Amino acid sequence: MAVKYVYLFKEGSGKLRELLGGKGANLAEMTNLGMPVPQGFTISTEACTRYYEDGKLIGEDILAQIEAALAQTEVINGKKFGDPQNPLLVSVRSGARASMPGMMDTILNLGINDDVVAGLIAGNPAPGFERFVYDSYRRFIQMFSDVVMELSKKRFEEIIDDLKEQKGVTEDIKLDAADMKELVARFKAFYKKEKGVEFPTDPKVQLLESVQAVFRSWDNPRANVYRRMNEIPYSWGTAVNVQPMVYGNLNNDSGTGVAFTRDPATGARALYGEYLINAQGEDVVAGVRTPNKIAQLEQDMPEVYAQFVDIANNLENHYKDMQDMEFTIENKKLYMLQTRNGKRTAAAALKIAVDLVQEGQIDKDTAVLRVEPQQLDALLHPQFDGKAIKAATPIGAALPASPGAACGRVVFTAAEAKDWATRGEKVILVRLETSPDDIEGMEAAEGILTVRGGMTSHAAVVARGMGTCCVSGCGEIEMHAADKYFALGGKQYKEGDYISLDGSTGKIYGEALPTVEATISGDFEVFMGWADSRRTLKVRTNADNPRDTRQAVKFGAEGIGLCRTEHMFFEGDRIKSMRKMIVAKDETARRAALAELLPYQQKDFTEMYEALEGRPMTVRFLDPPLHEFLPQKDDEIAEIAGELGITAAELKAKVESLHEFNPMMGHRGCRLAVSYPEIAEMQTTAVINAALAVNKAYPAYGIVPEIMIPLVGEVKELKYVKDIVTKTADAVIAASGTDLHYKVGTMIEIPRAAILADEIATEAEFFSFGTNDLTQMTFGFSRDDAGAFLDAYYSAKIFESDPFARLDQNGVGKLIKLAVAGGKATRPDIKLGICGEHGGDPSSVKFCHSIGLDYVSCSPFRVPIARLAAAQAAINSQK
Repeated sequence: MAVKYVYLFKEGSGKLRELLGGKGANLAEMTNLGMPVPQGFTISTEACTRYYEDGKLIGEDILAQIEAALAQTEVINGKKFGDPQNPLLVSVRSGARASMPGMMDTILNLGINDDVVAGLIAGNPAPGFERFVYDSYRRFIQMFSDVVMELSKKRFEEIIDDLKEQKGVTEDIKLDAADMKELVARFKAFYKKEKGVEFPTDPKVQLLESVQAVFRSWDNPRANVYRRMNEIPYSWGTAVNVQPMVYGNLNNDSGTGVAFTRDPATGARALYGEYLINAQGEDVVAGVRTPNKIAQLEQDMPEVYAQFVDIANNLENHYKDMQDMEFTIENKKLYMLQTRNGKRTAAAALKIAVDLVQEGQIDKDTAVLRVEPQQLDALLHPQFDGKAIKAATPIGAALPASPGAACGRVVFTAAEAKDWATRGEKVILVRLETSPDDIEGMEAAEGILTVRGGMTSHAAVVARGMGTCCVSGCGEIEMHAADKYFALGGKQYKEGDYISLDGSTGKIYGEALPTVEATISGDFEVFMGWADSRRTLKVRTNADNPRDTRQAVKFGAEGIGLCRTEHMFFEGDRIKSMRKMIVAKDETARRAALAELLPYQQKDFTEMYEALEGRPMTVRFLDPPLHEFLPQKDDEIAEIAGELGITAAELKAKVESLHEFNPMMGHRGCRLAVSYPEIAEMQTTAVINAALAVNKAYPAYGIVPEIMIPLVGEVKELKYVKDIVTKTADAVIAASGTDLHYKVGTMIEIPRAAILADEIATEAEFFSFGTNDLTQMTFGFSRDDAGAFLDAYYSAKIFESDPFARLDQNGVGKLIKLAVAGGKATRPDIKLGICGEHGGDPSSVKFCHSIGLDYVSCSPFRVPIARLAAAQAAINSQK
């Protein structure tokens, strides 16, 4: 039987999301619910996959199904494609199964040409209709040229601006019919100049070119970036929706809008949205004009408003989630063009999830699954200091499009935002309006400020999804992006100047304002309580000092999975003592320097154990190569040599002696303890003394130290270092006159250790998978240098994500599974965890749950993310 690739809306349903994409499935579902949806058809995601498999060609069988669906659509709508007297004009929109707002390309008014324009105008003498027809025509030429033929959208905008300046008007709506006709002529002339051929007039050619353009857009740079950010597989493909046009730009009894059934910024239960009279959909989303609030529609068109409110309520009750809806009104008749589960801020996501449970719409498990773990990140970042914000005077205010506080240096392009952020600068991206091409710059920026656009503009929707602060629609700004400055409040702000944005109030400040840490309570505590009750995976943190430990505990960490002891040696006098140890000429001098370090280490461990209040802590012994603690430049060598009481020549010789061609695979980790056992002795003494002291002060804590030997690849080297640890620990415990149980384990970060895990478990009481190094050594990539070439791997579809950010479950994951099986075979009660930054990545957490690890460990601010991801993994594994 032939594969079906094309579905009329009435043939689909919401259950066919994987096949029809989110938009197509929801259009079918609204059709089934009897809602006013212009009836068209969906070309499936499988057709997109075929397109790429067939060398970027649409197969003859698919073409035949498109022709048949088009013919049926003509009958349903009583119009004919390309007929000048009664033309069927359509929109062509993408629709992947996962929502990708603004990432894919759309074409409106397809099927229009000179003959259709003449026929339409001849058949309708109503005032303003001629302008409407030419407005629709020029929009189609602009979109088709941009999306399909890849001509510069900006050049078309410049043509419009030139004509507006010539006519002495500032808004598109002030251009009359003759002006629109002139724009069509200028657009065509520009097209011919750039492409060397006339603009295509055959509607069927327009349609097929547009369908292919949507398929191509699945693989465009901004779509690829968005997919990597949101872990959407390339193999899914996109569907294409072909839908008859309805016109919000027909007259003043027409309009278009976007609305949400609840406030996407706060989660409040109230209809929220915007619309424009006499406009098409992209005018609202692109932010070209600042729209009216949805409540105003009740005064403008009360019957339409009442119908829309009823539909909105029915959709939320049907989907049992907040809906993001697009609608058009044509001559006071309402049409629904889209509904989907709406993007929302982290605070709104929590409130909506909790409220829907309390309203009896969903259960707690469903609520836990509704919130994206990465969204919680937005709740955990600083807000402006209260005193500073009270004393500051805003230079302007606009729409609070995405909450939070942002402070940074002004940049004017997405490329600059990315470049400056790469250099470690915090930046605010200031734009006339954002477009999907700005996605990487928006991700790099601390905050986004736009001159145009409303609460549902591209900048607002994308920023909310990212959890990035955004203030939009500040029309008071005088923009001079080409000259790299803008003017606001009577002052110029140049590239590199500091400004601050309050995304919760919409206020803009012309200075750098200090921030304070975020506070979390209310809905967050309720929601996370539900999540914690469902997860089986423990969540620890990676922390190296008491401050980070306290922060992580506040965020719900159940211990420390990785304390990197080397980080304790870089402060103040500690680095000097560390350097003394490194340059020491004999063991006696090394021990003297280590004796200086001992009290620092012991004090840190003591304070961390106190902050943990009985929660476990895994202490990793010294790991990095010693050269990292020494100066590399001649002037620094000369200065530090004096501090160490040796000559610059002696210190330089020591630096050169420690040079390694590949230090990450050199003299580091357990190899240091094999060469210098006294280092392990000092660190063991510090850990055990700290545990004894805190257990004495707080007997209920019952601390059991976990000492981790890094970079083990051979059981005999682990035993060698473990023997040093146990001999030292037992002596310290015996001298204290008390009992203390402790554990010695290892990091599995070398592939050989994973393969020989059964042997290593004879000595190790726990495994902690160091997935940063395990990934590095499995791939043979330097994690510090891989970024230089990974973009080429993404473009070639070799990788879909950064293996250092998202665990490679096929390769590295197989090694971890092997090690888990080997460790448990030898030691059934072995404790297993992961301590690379993968511990905070939701997809990696899901993997850790599936293979039976006991815990994941991640940075403090990712602890809530891991907690939620672990809960979702547990719920999904039971479904």
